[in-house]
Amino acid sequence: MSQIIKLTTPLTDEAVASLKSGDQVSISGELYTARDAAHKRLVDLLDQGKPLPFDPKGAVIYYVGPSPAKPGRVVGSAGPTTSYRMDAYAERLMEVGMKGMIGKGKRAPDVVDAMIKHKAVYFAAIGGAAALIARSIKSVEVVAYEDLGPEAVRRMIVEDFQAVVINDIQGADLYQMGQEKYRIA
Repeated sequence: MSQIIKLTTPLTDEAVASLKSGDQVSISGELYTARDAAHKRLVDLLDQGKPLPFDPKGAVIYYVGPSPAKPGRVVGSAGPTTSYRMDAYAERLMEVGMKGMIGKGKRAPDVVDAMIKHKAVYFAAIGGAAALIARSIKSVEVVAYEDLGPEAVRRMIVEDFQAVVINDIQGADLYQMGQEKYRIA
């Protein structure tokens, strides 16, 4: 079993450069949540020359729309959503400093190229483990677009949020590596 790499956000260029596709990580610090509707609004702000509602430098965005919290909890289920829906917006956020994205599923080739160019990584969280993931979330607050309900931009404080590096800054892709490993000639 490989060693779990501890990361604290915001991520630095050095931390991102040290990660390799397939690395298991444990993330602590701030994550920002956003899905496609929020991403469109964030990119619109950038296109208008306006600031984002959070500091994107070193930020990690988790593609999630958490369910409401049950009594005594800070959040309900918080499993990853399919990442390709954010592909159209990802490079623009990397340009202003975003260093990590968390979701599930493959990314488009141009997003992988942008990760290499802007030194950012893509992590996968375990789909189907939303209640388990929620245990690592210590606090949640809406920072923008409350009208989007579960898809609002939120600041989550996490402790030991488990993920796996899918795409690193060298262009490696864990999904592709897995297919090649088990391909029958």
